[in-house]
Amino acid sequence: MVNEPNPNRIDDAVLALLYLTLHEGDRAWKTFDWAAMRRLHEKGYISNPVGKQKSVGLSDEGVKEAERLFKELFCRR
Repeated sequence: MVNEPNPNRIDDAVLALLYLTLHEGDRAWKTFDWAAMRRLHEKGYISNPVGKQKSVGLSDEGVKEAERLFKELFCRR
């Protein structure tokens, strides 16, 4: 289906946007779609998003991939 959302592309965009809110080196605000956050956790990019904390931790790989995706999706060439 042409208009069916691609969850992998959504995950890429969410991970790139998490890069915008990075603080303390590897923490980011978790105000994104819960399904996408669950998938990012399953992929090993972020810590478990379920809980009372308002931020989530990114793994070393998550920080690197978030930066790469941010530059690819949102920066001028």
